[in-house]
Amino acid sequence: MSCAAPKKCCSQIKKAFKFSTFYVASNGGTSLSDEDIYSVDGSTLIYDTVFTPYDYSLTMGIRKIKRFNYEGTSPFKDGTETSFSDAANVGLSPFEFLFEVDYKRQEGIKYFDQQHFVRYVNPKWLAKVEYIKDGFADIEYFESTQRLRLNGNNKLSFNLGAVQRLAEPYGYDPLEEWIMQSGNLHYTQLAIEQGYNVDVYESEYRDPNGEVVATSSEVWNKVVIPTVLKDYVEEKRNELDNQWQHSLVVGFDYYHYKKSFWLHTWGNFMPYHYDDGGQFSYHNFNDGEQWYDYSGGLIFGYKLNKNLGVFLEGKYNKYWNKEWYDFKAGINYIIF
Repeated sequence: MSCAAPKKCCSQIKKAFKFSTFYVASNGGTSLSDEDIYSVDGSTLIYDTVFTPYDYSLTMGIRKIKRFNYEGTSPFKDGTETSFSDAANVGLSPFEFLFEVDYKRQEGIKYFDQQHFVRYVNPKWLAKVEYIKDGFADIEYFESTQRLRLNGNNKLSFNLGAVQRLAEPYGYDPLEEWIMQSGNLHYTQLAIEQGYNVDVYESEYRDPNGEVVATSSEVWNKVVIPTVLKDYVEEKRNELDNQWQHSLVVGFDYYHYKKSFWLHTWGNFMPYHYDDGGQFSYHNFNDGEQWYDYSGGLIFGYKLNKNLGVFLEGKYNKYWNKEWYDFKAGINYIIF
């Protein structure tokens, strides 16, 4: 496409990507050890082995996020680094971004995780657009927010505004229709309707393609059925359209740093959510009542003297009554 002011346009592009890092990396390692499952058929001992292939990850991304003073440096990015400060509302630069995809296999299950965001922070306002997909935590959503800031030039700032989120209809349970009056799940009938074939007398359990997937009820219940239920729930959820959620949000950010002590914390609280009356609105799964969504993070470090120091870091999210979090804490003592 042509540009009316190519020099000015190119200079703006260079400025936007200046100091950004593009990275591609692969990582791997041993997963769960093989597990033997034993059963007895009459007087005959039967066993199957559950194999879990090795873990790996393939990561590609580009990021422009200025490091806080407490963050260390590394000569290379290998795709395994995690920085809790990425989740903060406010960064050290006005314009920052992250685009990262991670294709991995963990404990035999494959995931295609993503994290993308663009953040612009002004002393009087901030705006952020973000997309997160975390297969291990079973969470995926798009979020945008626009907020006014108070005390934007100080260490402590508050913000108030709106949040728009787009996600699958959380709260919807496809397995609810398969629960019997006794409260148990009729999983065998569900598997049969999904195309599986069960021959209890011959101890043969076949998948929809006719392949034998288990030769004992133990393997069928512990290995095959969890996969059947997972695939069924995923199929039913994918049949539904994503739902918009509009909410009010109140937040804060605080950052203080000295070489011997630093504290960085932030939080977001959503007390009100607009009910659009849709069939799969989360209000319907919450008995028509409002609920509280919130997220936050804390990074704390304290060097008591030149030898001893303690640290605590973590972040926490609770959206639609789904929780996911990370944390780490410890003590360091330098021996000399």
